[in-house]
Amino acid sequence: MKKYQDLAPSQRTIMTPGPVEADPRVLRAMATPILGQFDPEFTGLMNETMEMLREVFQTANAQAFPVDGTSRSGIEAVMVSLIAPGDKVLVPIFGRFGHLLVEIAERCGAEVITMDREWGTVFDPEEVIAKIRQVRPHVVAIVHGETSTGRMQPLRDIGKACREHDALFVVDVVATIGGVDVKTDEWYIDAAIGGTQKNLSVPSGMAPITFNARAEQKINSRKRIERGIRNPAMDAERPGRTIQSNYFDLSQLIDYWGPRRLNHHTEATSMLYALREGLRIVLEEGLEERFARHRLHERALVAGLRAMGLTLFGDPACKLPVVTCVNIPEGIDGESVRDMLLRQFSVEIASSFGPLAGKIWRIGTMGYSCRKNNVLHTLGALEAALIRHNAKIDAGKAVQAALDVYMEA
Repeated sequence: MKKYQDLAPSQRTIMTPGPVEADPRVLRAMATPILGQFDPEFTGLMNETMEMLREVFQTANAQAFPVDGTSRSGIEAVMVSLIAPGDKVLVPIFGRFGHLLVEIAERCGAEVITMDREWGTVFDPEEVIAKIRQVRPHVVAIVHGETSTGRMQPLRDIGKACREHDALFVVDVVATIGGVDVKTDEWYIDAAIGGTQKNLSVPSGMAPITFNARAEQKINSRKRIERGIRNPAMDAERPGRTIQSNYFDLSQLIDYWGPRRLNHHTEATSMLYALREGLRIVLEEGLEERFARHRLHERALVAGLRAMGLTLFGDPACKLPVVTCVNIPEGIDGESVRDMLLRQFSVEIASSFGPLAGKIWRIGTMGYSCRKNNVLHTLGALEAALIRHNAKIDAGKAVQAALDVYMEA
């Protein structure tokens, strides 16, 4: 019989747009004892997690909790719960994950209207607002930080227009929550979906979400409680278009996370510990201080890349602070460079998708990975790998330029 070795993953410097290195305190939290999901001690931890999520999302929403699953599970839960067959959904696309919103909306049976911008740019909010006035959608779904292109879409004016035209504003903030300012209430966001594996420095496996009373009203209009746990005296069948997913049915999850504690699934106990600890660390650092830290390390990384002679991809006016996209120098095999970084330096950076595949590298400065030693190590390793690939770069300048930024901070 085959013998398997003890699990011993390599230590990596992970500088991708996700996943990132988990904070050691989060990993420690995951190793603590399991509690039953309805143990009062555990439901107390659930309540604390909800409280902290409200602070991180900058919202007064009653509903703020995680969906068990990767970031995509949260996106799907929100969309399948809010979008009924035949609803009109507007999706402005400026990268890969806009296309994901379209696909999920189509699977919900929506009439989907799209807008497209060249990858590397974002929309002027007035373009989107004009389209809202024209098509009068039930839902507008958009990405805040597009990791495939390293761009960030301004949201406030779009959210205000959605509110004025009675459209629900659904925003993917997976790449921004915990690293970049996300003002859920101030920007009129009706439902926001985050992720754990990026700026929160928690392993992938939960999708924090929040939604307001406007969204909750529509979700509850489609509510149906499972027959096996329904109380006939309290839970009458509601006519209407039932939410098509059971697992991602937010109307049931509201009761699971709320005072009724109505059983829905077995909670991912260790992941809840991890999320709670990750949120606690975010709030301990302070939101403004955390955003400033991410901007500092972004500046150092960019200064080093430019000093090396590399160029950045995309419109700088809408750059996503936690992802830097770098044009691969002409004649250089980008995958060979990435392979050398991983094998020789234990540094991982990302390639890209679709029209940008093989054209750019994407370097993340997110959460626990966003720290000085990681930035300096990545710059030094990238310079060495490029020299080995006979790239024409300005050797010896990258780390010095980044150090200038740190010493001036």
